[in-house]
Amino acid sequence: MATNVLIVDYSWSGTTAKMAALLQRVTGGTAVDLTVTAGTFPSDMFATADTASQQLASGQLPALTNALPDLRSFDTVLVGGPVWGGTVATPVRRFLAQLPGFSGTVAPFYTDAGTPGNYEADFASLVPTAKVAAGIGLTAGELPTAEAALTTWWTHLA
Repeated sequence: MATNVLIVDYSWSGTTAKMAALLQRVTGGTAVDLTVTAGTFPSDMFATADTASQQLASGQLPALTNALPDLRSFDTVLVGGPVWGGTVATPVRRFLAQLPGFSGTVAPFYTDAGTPGNYEADFASLVPTAKVAAGIGLTAGELPTAEAALTTWWTHLA
């Protein structure tokens, strides 16, 4: 198994953060929550989708407000976020833009309402020079019993 694992996630509602916590327990990796400036996104899901659409259209992705560890010290980076409109959430996109030249494995984990759309293809397109492994997506309802599925996914990934 990979020895240096970084688990990075952005969680708008807290659901992806729960999945990241489970992955930290399964992998023993280092966890970092991506944060954006307070007020970047509204508390309403539909208004947040509109904000994210505007960010994508303008190319103005939200700035990340927390320090990140040196990615060169990790051989696997697990990147989590919510599915927004079948695509990668804009804070996760901002993080992925920092990965050119990363020589390890990158794998997505994500939460959705049952319709992941083209999330994994979108994710892979954002890190074209990285080795992207198959990801795993779960709904909030699946999280209470997800540790076994995450362990199986991690075992195949590592």
